[in-house]
Amino acid sequence: MRKYPLSLIFVPYYNFMDKKRPTSLKDLAAELRVSISTVSRALKNSSEISKEMREKIKILAKKRNYRPNPFAMSLLKNAPRIIGIIVPDIVTHYYSSIISGINDIAGKNGYSTIITSSYEQYELEKKCLEDLINIRVEGIIACLSQDTTDYSHFEALAEQNIPLVFFDRTCLTDTFSSVITNNVESAQKATEHFLSTGSKRIAFIGGANHLEIVKQRKHGYLQALREHKIPIEKELVFCKKIGYEAGYEGACFLLSLPNPPDAILGMTDSLAFGAMKAIKERKLRIPDDIALIGYTDETHSNYVDPPLTAVTHQTYKMGETACKLLLKQIKGNGKIQQITVPCILSVRGSSIKNTGKPFNFSTNILLCE
Repeated sequence: MRKYPLSLIFVPYYNFMDKKRPTSLKDLAAELRVSISTVSRALKNSSEISKEMREKIKILAKKRNYRPNPFAMSLLKNAPRIIGIIVPDIVTHYYSSIISGINDIAGKNGYSTIITSSYEQYELEKKCLEDLINIRVEGIIACLSQDTTDYSHFEALAEQNIPLVFFDRTCLTDTFSSVITNNVESAQKATEHFLSTGSKRIAFIGGANHLEIVKQRKHGYLQALREHKIPIEKELVFCKKIGYEAGYEGACFLLSLPNPPDAILGMTDSLAFGAMKAIKERKLRIPDDIALIGYTDETHSNYVDPPLTAVTHQTYKMGETACKLLLKQIKGNGKIQQITVPCILSVRGSSIKNTGKPFNFSTNILLCE
């Protein structure tokens, strides 16, 4: 089992073994033989400091390449101006795009961010939360790990009056605001896309059933079958974990059935990519033998063969929305809101069977509520 650090804190890199450490206010003050407060006020152009001394301090600060430390300065003021972020996986384009949206809104409002990763583990998620609280962040934006079934560590935040906003994988919606996608409708529309483009027997591969996001997407898939009078078969639903290996395992199971499916909806791209491997190992053709749709739309969906049709999340917008919600709460607006950011069905080559009917493979369909 791989060992991971309990959290990833993204601050400017600095080698503490290097003697050329960043210059501090204390260093400037010592060199000029003045107080730290004098240096600080001079750099802020305070009229309390003589013009001659202000210029002298500014020249030395430039010479020594002094840069203010926003974390230290905010702690001195007892106003951290820091937002904490908890994601299940730091390396995917999905989460990095959401983080970009958060960072941009935070920066425009004078906030810095600290990013931590739970690596999909409950205990690490708790530690990330504890670390963020200990450094006195003003608020937290979080996405649940898929192992999390006990939410007491988040419930404690309400008692401590620490603002919290969930995104994507959520819980405690009566207590905390959240930003989600239209999970039910998007899964229903993706399933209907299969049916309209030649597929007849559709399977679903999802994650752990305790996750609300899994329940919602599975519900949308089943709703589409019901509305088209297609019998629901439990053996065509495989829900275990989120990840490439789980997608591969699920597809192997489905393809070994006496009457296997001719289409698979994977509730994440990693599940769909795992399914793609299993399909190709059996020398089956995508989409003619097995059509395939993924979720979240990682960048490499465009580069696999065939390109993967995917339910695309507006990830950057989700990050922006989550941060705006959190900032409202930090400023005292305690209203609980659940905001839905619609998905887009990005149609590519993996989902449309050779039915002889023309279809525009560059189609993007906004899946609104």
